[in-house]
Amino acid sequence: MLLHQALELAKKKNFDLVEVAPTAVPPVCRMMDYGKFKYEQAKKEREMRKSQKLSILREIRLRPKIGEHDFEAKTRSVKKLLQDGDKVKITIMFRGREITHANLGWKLLEKMMESLKGTVSIEKQPMMEGSRMFMILTPLAGQQVKAAPGQASKIDDEPNNAKAAVVQPAKAKEEKVEKVKESANA
Repeated sequence: MLLHQALELAKKKNFDLVEVAPTAVPPVCRMMDYGKFKYEQAKKEREMRKSQKLSILREIRLRPKIGEHDFEAKTRSVKKLLQDGDKVKITIMFRGREITHANLGWKLLEKMMESLKGTVSIEKQPMMEGSRMFMILTPLAGQQVKAAPGQASKIDDEPNNAKAAVVQPAKAKEEKVEKVKESANA
């Protein structure tokens, strides 16, 4: 079909003539509503962005002389971040002469890996960068992933519970104020 015939036919049907394959011999064109096509493409892109996993790199900092309880608390926070679907960068900061005992940092990272065994994979092996040693961990593929923006969460589905959660702290605050007033009057 000739170009002017195709343009006339597209005008009669209220469509646009879009060149699909310009390098083909003869060039291939298609009749379509181009505005509708662009709208549908944008809609598909938005849907794809919604369904994408949101992965943020979070950092947990440790010192080589960290106490046992503090280490366990940091391990719990790493587990929580991994369950949310985030990547975690564990950094060990050395100060002064501590850098001469880098093996303590290696042992600390090994201990962290041992405590997270089965729930994490190593994205970047432990390495030194200046006076810091770090490694990057990612959650395993089967782990729970945080909801992408725009998706509903449990709190959004149950507005009554959210309101109750807001009202309770306000009541508790009022009760504390009343107790303080009573103690002041006594």
